[in-house]
Amino acid sequence: MSSYIRVIGASQHNLKHISFDLPLNTLTVITGVSGAGKSSLAYDVLYAEGQRRYVETFSPYARQFMERMDRPAVEKIEGILPAIAIDQRQTVKTSRSTVGTMTEMTDFVKLLFVHLAVLYCPHCGRPVTKDTPQKIAKTLLTNALGKRGIVFFPSILTLEKKKELQRLGFDRIWEKGEIKNIEEVDFKETEQVYVVVDRLIIEPKNQARLLEAIEMAMNFGQGEVAIQIIPEKMLKFSRNYACPYCGIKYRLPLPNFFSFNSPLGACETCKGFGRVIDYDLDLVIPDKNKSLADGAIKIWKKGSYEYQDLISFCNSRGIPTDIPFCQLSPKAQKDIIQGGHGFYGIKGFFRWLETKIYKMHVRVFLSRYRGYFTCPDCGGTRFKKEVLFYRLKGKNIAQIYAMTIDEAYEFFSQSFPEGEHDPAVKLLLNEITHRLHYLKEAGVGYLTLDRQSRTLSGGEVARVNLTRASGSSLVNMLFVLDEPTVGLHPRDNKRLIKILKDLSKENTVVVVEHDPDIIKAADYILDLGPGAGEDGGKIVYFGKLNGLLKANKSITGKYISGKKQISLSFKKRKPRRWLEIKGAAAHNLKNINVCIPLGVMVCLTGVSGAGKSTLAYEIIYKGIKKEKGDFRGVPGKYHKIVGLEYIDDVILIDQTPIGKTPRANPATYLGIFSAIRNFFASLPEAKLKGYTPGTFSFNSPGGRCKVCQGAGFERIEMQFLSDVYLTCPACKGQRYQPEILEITYKGKNIADVLNMTFKQSMKFFAEHPKIREQFLPLIDIGLDYLRLGQPINTLSAGEAQRLKLAKYFKMDKEPCLFIFDEPTVGLHLAEIEYLLKSLENLLNKGHSLIVIEHNLEVIKSADYVIDLGPEGGPEGGEIVASGTPEEIVRIERSYTGQCLRKSLMCNY
Repeated sequence: MSSYIRVIGASQHNLKHISFDLPLNTLTVITGVSGAGKSSLAYDVLYAEGQRRYVETFSPYARQFMERMDRPAVEKIEGILPAIAIDQRQTVKTSRSTVGTMTEMTDFVKLLFVHLAVLYCPHCGRPVTKDTPQKIAKTLLTNALGKRGIVFFPSILTLEKKKELQRLGFDRIWEKGEIKNIEEVDFKETEQVYVVVDRLIIEPKNQARLLEAIEMAMNFGQGEVAIQIIPEKMLKFSRNYACPYCGIKYRLPLPNFFSFNSPLGACETCKGFGRVIDYDLDLVIPDKNKSLADGAIKIWKKGSYEYQDLISFCNSRGIPTDIPFCQLSPKAQKDIIQGGHGFYGIKGFFRWLETKIYKMHVRVFLSRYRGYFTCPDCGGTRFKKEVLFYRLKGKNIAQIYAMTIDEAYEFFSQSFPEGEHDPAVKLLLNEITHRLHYLKEAGVGYLTLDRQSRTLSGGEVARVNLTRASGSSLVNMLFVLDEPTVGLHPRDNKRLIKILKDLSKENTVVVVEHDPDIIKAADYILDLGPGAGEDGGKIVYFGKLNGLLKANKSITGKYISGKKQISLSFKKRKPRRWLEIKGAAAHNLKNINVCIPLGVMVCLTGVSGAGKSTLAYEIIYKGIKKEKGDFRGVPGKYHKIVGLEYIDDVILIDQTPIGKTPRANPATYLGIFSAIRNFFASLPEAKLKGYTPGTFSFNSPGGRCKVCQGAGFERIEMQFLSDVYLTCPACKGQRYQPEILEITYKGKNIADVLNMTFKQSMKFFAEHPKIREQFLPLIDIGLDYLRLGQPINTLSAGEAQRLKLAKYFKMDKEPCLFIFDEPTVGLHLAEIEYLLKSLENLLNKGHSLIVIEHNLEVIKSADYVIDLGPEGGPEGGEIVASGTPEEIVRIERSYTGQCLRKSLMCNY
């Protein structure tokens, strides 16, 4: 077997026919500026070819159910391995998926519950076990050694049963603390009695006799046996799965009984979702300080029949309509909501509307007032109540899933004596602790096992998936990862590096990364560039770290070696106004008061899970939107927000994708294409032919190619093989009909303009400042190399992130509060300077910035830092430190401050 993967002539996207040998069982980092071709090489060449060849080993029937990968533009790849890609994309949409199901932890836990969990009777609280004669005898010899015992079985003493017992030789009955002859007992057909089997001293020499008596009692008592220890109380046992004291029988649990994704275990009310949809009274009565006469109940407009019925009802019951709704008596509020005394109430009104849901407008109306609420039956646990009767070490399965990964690791690391001789239990515990250990090492120990997957950030998803791959013990695989450090605090980088190194011992790991710590830890570094787009796609350097530090042509090498540094020439601003959040208590926030300076750049920092996103998104963003009447949902819990008069609006710029359709491009995304179409439609020749701006759109009928519908290519489905994309034979990839392309300006038609870079377009439209000024945000943020018509789905993560920023930079608004969620994602060290300059432009316009960030270069550029922590999850949610970066480094308790010290080169 070859010791490397050989790539010859890779020309995917902007790659310039590159060739190299990738050593197996190593950690290789692919780095370079955004648009240099990193993702093209890692995902579209290495991963695509590894996955494609693996899929082709299956039968044609099986292949139709599997994802098909396009064949990459490469001459030859030798020694490629089956590939697994772990990227930052948050693709999970269903609320059924949790951290536990993503890591397959729930599969192991439910099997462990089948083997080890003890059922506790909900009526008497005693453990319910399936007893055997041997187990019962051992218990008696341990706890009642040397004492007298009477063995009997329960029975309903009917006349026929009495005769049968006498025929079998049972003629003694235990009744009211004494033994009686069966003839002396007044039997009742509904009354249970105890039939004596044997009386004996409980000691080792009588063990065989004791076993025989217990066995006989179980045979005649339908699995039930009772033993009176004289003079102590009676002990009851059962070989059935039933409570011997309450007589309640249970079915032996199957693995799916402990799954909320199975009908066997899922709550019947919420179907295992943990939430139900109901009408939200906060949406129906949004302002409880309004009176009924002033329209407190939003669904009933003044003058409507329902409004008149409400007022009539209130007048008849003496309910005042001129005071705030919140000041009405609880009974009056209940009558208005629930109805009564001949009035249908709010809920009755909704019930009536539900009979009309065949009408579209009714369905739309009802949807406006619905919300999600915790399931009233299962309390959000997702399970049937019967499932929660089972406990493992005193915890039911919902309580275990509610643990953080750190807590779960401690729990499952305990000894389980009851399963120490069971190989299956040992295997299950090993798998569970193994995966939990990897999750801890990946820096997501603060996540709970029942955390919904769709609420995770892209970085958290990547690290959870990495753990699943690491915990599966796969070997001889190619793992391709996209920026696994996203969302990870610099403190936790060492633990991530250890995971990657361990994974590379028996696998080949390729990581697309910009973080200096990961680059320095790599076995090999492949630096692409030297520039982006058409100026990239070449191998600038490939080798070990020492060579990179000496490579003069490598921008990455210059930053890693310290020869080049990010300029911090921006002037520091002092705040004049403040936004104050009082009593923030959503998720893990500990009822904190936060003072946020306005008109400056504030960095919100802290380890993963410290509460940064909760504070920024759930409290600040949703809270301000709610206070200004622009948000219909429910924000996170807080007491008050002070200083809203200083903010016109709040804008969130997060990591959500900007689009996947090849029809979208930078020009359409930024709205520039409309100005260009208007310009071409205004040309004399276009006016003469009656062309409108819509004629120059490739997304609508009129001027676009009729064969490819403006796509520029045709897709040919190959059934069991990858689809083939061919240039449209009619328009030759230009998207438009020939007569449209005859309209030119400076010898260029609209297809030629779409093929220009933004830098070229600046010169082309030099005489048209209104069009030209729309290109400036992209120039300022370093995306001048992008082509106007480049499909959005071909952009790298860093390019997409900056394109999204550029959209907001071109907005002309009153002072706003911008919230950025890790804007450095996908950005090379050389590009962070562009970002900081763009952020300063926003500050110069009077805006305020809150930036959630882990990048130390951005943090030390901030005017003010708010550091949350000290840890993640339940141990986070506090303000550890706040102040300027220079003040933060003095706080010993702040992990961010400790990491900043070296970066700022301060001697504290």
